[in-house]
Amino acid sequence: MADLPPSAPPVQLLADLTNANIEVNAGYSGTSISVFGAVFDPKGNPADVVVVVRGPDQRVSIARRERRAGLWLNGEPASVSGAPGFHLTAASQRLSRIADPGTLNQAGVGLDSLPFSVPGGGAYRQAFIRLKVREGLYAEDPEGVDFVDRGLFRAEVDLPVSAPVGRYRVEVLLFQDGQPVARRGRDLVIEKVGVERLISGFAQQRPWAYGMVCVLIALAAGWAASAAFRRV
Repeated sequence: MADLPPSAPPVQLLADLTNANIEVNAGYSGTSISVFGAVFDPKGNPADVVVVVRGPDQRVSIARRERRAGLWLNGEPASVSGAPGFHLTAASQRLSRIADPGTLNQAGVGLDSLPFSVPGGGAYRQAFIRLKVREGLYAEDPEGVDFVDRGLFRAEVDLPVSAPVGRYRVEVLLFQDGQPVARRGRDLVIEKVGVERLISGFAQQRPWAYGMVCVLIALAAGWAASAAFRRV
């Protein structure tokens, strides 16, 4: 019996970050990181790369404005839990050309795949996503991944100053023929340092004391301004 030819090695995906730890201080005004990597496919089949950056989950409340007695007022608030504070999907082309919606949702790609629910139905969910997009915290970039050379890719991720501190997850997925065939994950940490870290820790551990200190500082500032005005 003739020997069978050796099977081709599987497709491989390598990925990493230029900076996996971002420090936030008084002069912090946002930053950007690069996600880079390489695709090794012995067969040379066409491939697409998708980068998903997800920030820490946050619990927030949203309310729909309602008209009451001729006035526009906030209605009953709805609590949103399980939604990331930051979410970016960058791809080498439009997601609709990479895979079908069901496959993208299963892979956790795109804003439609976010697994959070909002009381009140889809209208509240879409309103929440639009709000996050407007704030620059949610985005989909169909041209966010560039193949700089054969098999080599790069994506620039902009992190605004409003991006929450905490642990992020960066997922890099390789798609071929409409299916994810490889995935690599990396952790990214945004943390406060110096005085900002001390103040943030004090506010979280002793919120009542922090509130009282803020009130005393405001009163002292008001008294100082009043005294200076009387001298003029």
